[in-house]
Amino acid sequence: MANSSVRWEALNWTIALTHRAEVMENPLQTYLLGIIISICGNVLISISLNIQKYAHVRQCQRCSKPYYTSVVWWGGVLLMGVGELGNFAAYGFAPASLIAPLGCVAVIASAFISVIFLKETVRVSDVVGGTLAITGTYVLVTFAPHTSTHITAHLVQFYAVSWHFLLYLAIEIILFCILLFVYKKKNVKHIVVVMLLVALLASLTVISVKAVSGMITESFKGEGHLQLIYPIFYVMLVIMVASCAFQIKFLNQAMKMFDATEVVPINFVFFTASAIVAGIIFYQEFEGLALLNIFMFLFGCILSFLGVFLIARNRPKAKQQDANTIATDMVPGRRHGDKVQPEAKTRTYGSLADKLMCHRAGKTDES
Repeated sequence: MANSSVRWEALNWTIALTHRAEVMENPLQTYLLGIIISICGNVLISISLNIQKYAHVRQCQRCSKPYYTSVVWWGGVLLMGVGELGNFAAYGFAPASLIAPLGCVAVIASAFISVIFLKETVRVSDVVGGTLAITGTYVLVTFAPHTSTHITAHLVQFYAVSWHFLLYLAIEIILFCILLFVYKKKNVKHIVVVMLLVALLASLTVISVKAVSGMITESFKGEGHLQLIYPIFYVMLVIMVASCAFQIKFLNQAMKMFDATEVVPINFVFFTASAIVAGIIFYQEFEGLALLNIFMFLFGCILSFLGVFLIARNRPKAKQQDANTIATDMVPGRRHGDKVQPEAKTRTYGSLADKLMCHRAGKTDES
């Protein structure tokens, strides 16, 4: 009996050391590849948003066919799909705590591409915010954990039953239920409540996206083994789809109740924070990282947060009857002469930087 217990304990230690070896392996090329893919994906997303807005503006000016009949608009949609696919793939090569903050690249690129492409006005806050965000991105990339974890089904299972993740998951479920009760039953429609609901879901999204992306990447490597035959892959796939769907729901509600200048920076900060916490707790990405690196990484995130806030705040609204405005007379189904409230006479399309996060929630300009 004693020998059996010793053998069982030795087996557990062997499994733990095997997983630790998988985590600690660090090919720098793979790490850099994840960063490059993420940056390119975010730039493509910002370009696609500008292309879609250009298609809307041209359609409004010409009073032509609906936007979804435009080849330009569909080109923007295609670019967005490629960009999102790049972001998804990046999670398979680099730590989640690094890929999530790189989302600020899309905000920076969108703000400056719109100046060239859509002739939007450059403000001092755009320049200062872009500088802070670029500096923050450089700092967090430099001091982030330089590990490239081989995500396998066995590793995901090992992490999923660890006590610290189970404790984290229990706390998250309790917080989510409390916030949902306050939001639904107590009718507290505060932006922080809604964004916290989105952030709690986002942590599960990040965990599941990295697991699915990592297992797919591992399956198609030359020396890798097929990971798609394990049930944990499909469990994570279901979690990914479900958490994304509920994020879309709550983000849509936030965009209806609050201005984009509030939703964009708060959502970016909360999403990034939840992704970093998820990476630390589930994937143990900060394990063995020096205290200086942790401090500088968090400092880089704060600089990025400030940059996104400055870019998104107080974006100028388009005036009535300009190129970015659709009169209600042009709305299908409204008869000429119908009375409308003064504030409801036009629908204004705001700046691309303001609405950057909306495309992830199905709330882009085409909605």
